[in-house]
Amino acid sequence: MSTLVIAIDGPSGSGKSSTARGVAERLGFAYLDTGAMYRAMTWALLQRGIDVADVDAVASTAGQISIEGGTDPLSLQISADGVDVSSSIRNVEVTAAVSAVSAVSQVRRLLVAQQRSYIAQATKGIVVEGRDIGSVVAPDARVKVYLVAHQDARAARRTAELGGDEDNVAVTGADLARRDRLDSSRATSPLVRADDAVVLDTTERTLQQVIDEVVRIVDQRR
Repeated sequence: MSTLVIAIDGPSGSGKSSTARGVAERLGFAYLDTGAMYRAMTWALLQRGIDVADVDAVASTAGQISIEGGTDPLSLQISADGVDVSSSIRNVEVTAAVSAVSAVSQVRRLLVAQQRSYIAQATKGIVVEGRDIGSVVAPDARVKVYLVAHQDARAARRTAELGGDEDNVAVTGADLARRDRLDSSRATSPLVRADDAVVLDTTERTLQQVIDEVVRIVDQRR
């Protein structure tokens, strides 16, 4: 793989998106949010009235849906069937359904192929974040980082992102635990740390400190 690929994996709320965007901006690299692609697919399926628990229906419909995402860390946009869904994919309905959609092997085959295409098109380098980047999407990535954080910290961060207050933290934490179970136990491309990934605990670190550490790791591997 000639392009310098930085794979950032980890569970929800560990700081993947903010870290990946920050590293991409710092290095002048492209940025790819693979989770947004699965969310866009989920949004489109829900719009079509597909029961996301019906694996056959999801698999047969996924190939009819067009997902397009940008790779500019300063202008994050993603569309499904030509509709800008950059904001819509963060709603409660999509969040509740995305793990089920992500577990469907046909969906993963389609989107992994598209993700690899984006990587191949990156000229200088690309930061790719998700749950199976270092293990499946880009196993030959030169830099692999696996972010972790304490459950309470993850719940607090995600609640803040969603604009909730302290009363919502427990509910958010329970939902994160649910997604962890689903993402880690799915048969196809489960959430897993690649053997050669550097584990970075973000619990007690600021975002800037995490970005600095990832950039330091990149400099070591170059």
